[in-house]
Amino acid sequence: MNRYALWKYLIIAVSLLLGLLYTLPNFFGESPAVQISPLRVSNPADTALLQQVEDSLKRANIQNDGLFLEEGSIKVRFLDTDTQIKAKDVLQSSLGDDYMIALNLLPNSPQWLANLGALPMYLGLDLRGGVHFMLEVDMEGAISTALDRHSADIRAALREKRISYAGVERLGETLTIKFRDAESREQALSMLKSDYDDLQFREERADNRFHLIATIKQEALVQMQDSTVQQNITTLRNRVNELGVAEPIIQKAGADRVIVQLPGVQDTAKAKEILGRTATLEIRMVDEERDLDAAMRGQVPFGSELYEERGGGPILVKKQVLLTGDRITDAQPGFTEDNQPAVHIRLDNNGAQVFKKLTRENVGRRMAILLIERNRTEVVTAPVIREEIGGGRVQISGSMTTLEARDVALLLRAGALAAPMDIIEERTVGPSLGADNIERGFNSTLYGFLAVAVFITLYYTAFGAISVLALSMNLLLLVGLLSILQATLTLPGMAALALTVGMAIDANVLINERIRDELREGLSPQMAINAGYERASGTILDSNITTLIAGIALFAFGSGPVKGFAVVLCLGILTSVFTAVFVSRGMVNFMYGSRRKLETVPIGKIWIPENSRTKKKFNYEALVKPMDKTASAAQSAESATSGSIDAHEKNAQPEGGSAVTGTAAPESAKAPEEALLANSNSPRAKTQGGKRATAGSGRKSRKK
Repeated sequence: MNRYALWKYLIIAVSLLLGLLYTLPNFFGESPAVQISPLRVSNPADTALLQQVEDSLKRANIQNDGLFLEEGSIKVRFLDTDTQIKAKDVLQSSLGDDYMIALNLLPNSPQWLANLGALPMYLGLDLRGGVHFMLEVDMEGAISTALDRHSADIRAALREKRISYAGVERLGETLTIKFRDAESREQALSMLKSDYDDLQFREERADNRFHLIATIKQEALVQMQDSTVQQNITTLRNRVNELGVAEPIIQKAGADRVIVQLPGVQDTAKAKEILGRTATLEIRMVDEERDLDAAMRGQVPFGSELYEERGGGPILVKKQVLLTGDRITDAQPGFTEDNQPAVHIRLDNNGAQVFKKLTRENVGRRMAILLIERNRTEVVTAPVIREEIGGGRVQISGSMTTLEARDVALLLRAGALAAPMDIIEERTVGPSLGADNIERGFNSTLYGFLAVAVFITLYYTAFGAISVLALSMNLLLLVGLLSILQATLTLPGMAALALTVGMAIDANVLINERIRDELREGLSPQMAINAGYERASGTILDSNITTLIAGIALFAFGSGPVKGFAVVLCLGILTSVFTAVFVSRGMVNFMYGSRRKLETVPIGKIWIPENSRTKKKFNYEALVKPMDKTASAAQSAESATSGSIDAHEKNAQPEGGSAVTGTAAPESAKAPEEALLANSNSPRAKTQGGKRATAGSGRKSRKK
């Protein structure tokens, strides 16, 4: 009845082993470290660089706590942050600008655990420390970019359809398309309405010109705003990945704002610089036909713009954008043939075809490569196209340093922001505050667990101790799951962890109380244990499923701290049901399932009302030491006979008590085996003894 198959015990053992294995890395903590990453492919991170780093630290008399090569970079552990900062300065001066030296935090767990994939769970900003940014999207810039793109596309479409027009001009948030006659305007209107669903057009006449005024539809603006924010979130996530931040939080907040949390980041200035910068690439043609001197005097010709070339003088560039940074698939820092810093760019298939056609049709002319960063446009270089360039590989060089080339490559590689973003809020959480939060959260969980354990053990005795063991395994499995999933634990998550302790014990309370109820009904201990687990399981599943639905809703519709709370809550519900029902019953079966004659159940004091009319069939009290067989049989027979006569004559109701014993003996045989049967505590023996006693009393009554 109360037996588990071997495979069930194996499931419990394997779960306990895996939970312990994946929970261990969380107890080793983190140590400050320095990460060295090469900026050029020609300088790989290898054993030679590892030896160079070690020698540099030895010359400066800086002790380290471990130095190893991992994932294309070298990482060095230190005992404290002061040594870490000193080591960064030493390595930066010894290795030069060819390597990026960054501050980092590394887990202290043993390497054999890391080889098994056992890694500590990530800690959120409120537990680990770091920086918090609130960024706002410049929607005016997004609308301006969209109108510029539409302007170039409309010009190309009109030329392709051979529709004559006098010009396309952007004024504010509108595009004005000018025509010389109404017929051309009608042809253009018919074509543009079918090709540009997100624009609305209205006709206007000024003097002898026929105009089409194009504006972006309101629903298109809403969609553009949403897509702009989502694209910026993707771009920011790529940039943060370049910084090497583990489990950053980048999420939408409102219609045009984005929250960025970088746990563990110590180089705040660098993170702010990378996040706040917006860089995209545009390729245009240099306007060599117009007068540059007149443009410098303020008479910039229509369709052109005046910029400064890096390392050179002013340059006149056409407004028409021929290729943008959206076509970039990779960008790496490097050097030119004359050993000057440069950025090597690789384009996708469409970009490669456009660039090939562009260079083929403009041989002998100058092409300007513009870098747009935070609304500041700069001509990086304006080379003369000597021949057709195919293959999708472009090189940007100019008056830039190695560090500038690396940053530009990082920004272009991560992707351009769809619209500029400004940092409107910045907060820093120190590591000491995070450590204090961890200590408080750990203590709250520990004290809550101890209080529950003491109460349950005192109230349910041995079964309470089994419930505490199941609760311990529940916490072990929960932390192990968080580590396996590499979830981020925040302060609300620690609150959910403490809440799980109180919620998980409810299932064991239901089971234990159900076992008590079955014992009150007179079932034997083995039957009561089986019925208690079977009948309480349905209630446990129902209550936990409803809570799980609420947790899933919190995760689906919540954000930030609410999601962290929901993750721990949902995982805690799953582990609670597993340990409270499956694991605790396994321990009970292991301890009591093999006992054929289980006389008592160590589940605390069972109160039975005195006026209970329930027929009791089992003795829950300790058995009295038996006398010799003959005396016991005689005493039992006499007791049964007198009781039967009394009951027959008085017709009295049975009285209930805190414990009920049932023993019986035959009327005259007094055989040893019948006496033993009378002293047996089994329900069958008591029932048979009662029947014999009743029959004997009937015969005596007839003799009288």
